Amino acid sequence: MKTNESEIIDGATSIITTAVDYALSNLSSSTQNNNFSVTTAFPNASNEEFVPYKYRPETYLVPILFSIIFIVGVLGNGTLIIVFIKHRTMRNVPNTYILSLAVADLLVVLFNVPLVAVVYAIDSWPWGQTICSASEFIKDLSVGVSVFTLTALSADRFFAIVDPLRKFHTQSGGKRATRVTIAIALSIWVLAILCGMPSLIASKIKELEFKNVTFYICYPYPEEWGNEYRKTMVLTRLVVYFVAPLLVIAIFYALMAHHLIRSARDMPGEMHGAVRQVKARRKVAVTVLAFVVIFGICFLPMHIFFLWFYFYPDAENAYNSFWHVFRIVGFCLSFINSCANPVALYCVSGAFRKHFNR
Repeated sequence: MKTNESEIIDGATSIITTAVDYALSNLSSSTQNNNFSVTTAFPNASNEEFVPYKYRPETYLVPILFSIIFIVGVLGNGTLIIVFIKHRTMRNVPNTYILSLAVADLLVVLFNVPLVAVVYAIDSWPWGQTICSASEFIKDLSVGVSVFTLTALSADRFFAIVDPLRKFHTQSGGKRATRVTIAIALSIWVLAILCGMPSLIASKIKELEFKNVTFYICYPYPEEWGNEYRKTMVLTRLVVYFVAPLLVIAIFYALMAHHLIRSARDMPGEMHGAVRQVKARRKVAVTVLAFVVIFGICFLPMHIFFLWFYFYPDAENAYNSFWHVFRIVGFCLSFINSCANPVALYCVSGAFRKHFNR
């Protein structure tokens, strides 16, 4: 199948296949011996000299970074899961949600991170259709579980702080709280699975031909479904995985802050027990807020790039070195999120830090 250079850049929009332009550079450098004229992969820079694959710093830096993500992600998320299983005192309502986050992150670290690191080092998708569909699905599943769980955590912290004396919201949680929390966590996974189904169904191996060289990419937007499908999916993912959840979280935290300010002024001095409970829950709320901020920072650049690329009329011609670097940074940040939460938890939670050190 013939394609032009703009289609090649378009093919890079999948998070898992963002490295397609690097694969192109590898192909192009390998065709120099066949007397092909080699130019940059950027559509608006056909007169610039092409930088061979082996001379690009990201060819080496990105796999190294992903190796670090893999090690930190497995160690951090794996330890968090083990601590939760081994220590009964860690099995409370917020930690149940945090366990769900850790499982989703560990899934991405174990499955997607090695695939992406390898894609940066080779010129074509080597694993076939099944792995292609699974990789895109697991990536969306993890993002969904993460952001929906953060939303549930924010709601839990709001009600725990607003009504600290109710047994349902005590730190130990009780049997009812445990059942409800597990049900919500499982519902989040079901919802995330449903949201990830389009990627599972639509992702295909796409054949591209550039300067008489054929290679393959894992691509989540079938050509026969048209450009409107791509735009619709970009907007849908922005709203479902980013804007709507963070807006709900912001509302909960605004109400929480209002309540804390008012209660600090109005709470009688003799309610020392309630004051201690509010302080403890406020500390957990700060931890959850740290997770939310990390999530927002890690995924905002990728959403900005997708919006620009698909909705700016002249994006293919305007794609330049700035957007190239911006996309690499956003791509890496989206995977750094999978190993960041245990690090944040280690910094703010004395209990987890104690068990982790042991």
